[in-house]
Amino acid sequence: MTIDTIEIHDEERTRCEVWTRVMGYHRPVSAFNAGKQSEHRDRVCFSEQPTGAHIERRRHAAQAA
Repeated sequence: MTIDTIEIHDEERTRCEVWTRVMGYHRPVSAFNAGKQSEHRDRVCFSEQPTGAHIERRRHAAQAA
């Protein structure tokens, strides 16, 4: 079994415009000054995972009620 690969050359790509929310409104990152663009690149995305502590607090609150 062979695996076919698709190659896309840079000139075939479509540039994607990234927008982000800053100070309560949305703006394209390309409109930021150099410092703000650098700050945007340094941002870290995270996903908050429940640790179980909030479930324990909820259980105790329900028992007290």
